[in-house]
Amino acid sequence: MTIIAPGTDTLTRNALAVLQPGFDGTTAPDWVLRRIDEGLASVALFGRNVVSEEQVTALTAQLRAGRDDLLVAIDEESGDVTRLDVRTGSAFPGSHALGAVDDPGLTRSVARELGRRLAACGVTFDWAPSADVNANPDNPVIGVRSFGASPDLVARHTAAWVEGLQSSGVAACTKHFPGHGDTNVDSHHAVPRIDVDADTLYERELPPFRAAIAAGTRAIMSAHILVPALDPDRPGTLSPRILTDLLRGELGYQGLIVTDGIEMRAISGTYGLNQGVVLAIAAGADAICVGGGLCDEGTVLGMRDALVAAVRSGELPEERLADAAARVRDLAAWTAAHRGDAAEATPDPEIGLVAARRAVTVTRTGTAAPVTGPVYIARFNPAPNIAVGHETPWGVADELERLLPGSTSGTFTGDDAGAAALAAAGGRRIVAVVRDEHRHPWMRAALDTLLAARPDTVVVEMGLPQAPPRGALHLATYGAARVCGAAAAEAVLAG
Repeated sequence: MTIIAPGTDTLTRNALAVLQPGFDGTTAPDWVLRRIDEGLASVALFGRNVVSEEQVTALTAQLRAGRDDLLVAIDEESGDVTRLDVRTGSAFPGSHALGAVDDPGLTRSVARELGRRLAACGVTFDWAPSADVNANPDNPVIGVRSFGASPDLVARHTAAWVEGLQSSGVAACTKHFPGHGDTNVDSHHAVPRIDVDADTLYERELPPFRAAIAAGTRAIMSAHILVPALDPDRPGTLSPRILTDLLRGELGYQGLIVTDGIEMRAISGTYGLNQGVVLAIAAGADAICVGGGLCDEGTVLGMRDALVAAVRSGELPEERLADAAARVRDLAAWTAAHRGDAAEATPDPEIGLVAARRAVTVTRTGTAAPVTGPVYIARFNPAPNIAVGHETPWGVADELERLLPGSTSGTFTGDDAGAAALAAAGGRRIVAVVRDEHRHPWMRAALDTLLAARPDTVVVEMGLPQAPPRGALHLATYGAARVCGAAAAEAVLAG
């Protein structure tokens, strides 16, 4: 039964304040504007809401017409996970490329410029960076979103990224606590489980979060993962032991705790959407991320009413909901007070390409002649994970076709990908573009086929470079951002 509560009711306003919903469209729907008037303190933007920076600027201005301190959140990690550049590919390399360079000053500069762009568009809250230690190279959802496999490396770059972003007045949200790097299941689909002892967790997963807290991260995002060494019964997002005892108590964190997308199957498929919201707030979360999938008014009202009903039934203490809402409003006030910080930063539009160039690793495994004429670019395309999405283009074809007029390209997948690419190439030199070759047997077989017939093939790995380098020339970009493709194309010509 739907609870009807007036928009001025404190309990209802607090319930709306802890929600961070998305919506459809490139302008603000009426229902979102109404809920802002009734207490909604945050909204979230996804790729579907973005056409251009000018359009996003107009959208955020429209959203703030009724509430100047409204938090406008976005899932903008740069690199493979981009929303601001969803239709072109990111102008910044992602975390793994920055970790490969291992220059915290560069990481700080990249994050500062990203923050400047976000702030110029009116975005004040970024669900990034990923502080996950990439302990499992077969992880289907983290991969190049991580700075690397070393806790110390991830810690120093997480801190640098937080400092750079927040210097522009955009709040950082370090994720996915207590660490999503050692999983082989995508929490968009099911509940991942990390079966390691507590000592390993403390030594490997927690240092980057400690570094983020020391750097002043304004928010931390919980992970929908089961960690039996910490809580054998509930995933992190719903666990008081993980959010309240460990993060708040032991680590001393006092900022905002926001959930990962609550509609992800790890929560909604196990506990139900509305019950998951109640359990998350009760466990110590302060804000609920929703809208990557479910982005309608009914979803928001259902979650609001579930929180109100839980308080009225005694399931959720009213003071816990009030505390969560207060933390959201505190962060909104911080972003409003720092909204002018980005204007003081000097734009550095080339920093992304500079960083991508520094990240490229070139391995020469053969003696083939340099690439000087038109080539055939064969892109071997795996299914993207949900965090990356399918909208964002990737590869090196556009840049190589510009640099080498007459070059053409094709995309291949599946068991006959290698033979199909060979046939399409004809007699031209082949540039084979792969993404996580080590995770896809069909991709490995495709390269086997190409290299057996054409040992002068150039291989560009745009995912995790876990497979041994091969091809006459092997390039690792540590990510598939647009600037990584541009840097790789330059390196192909440089030989």
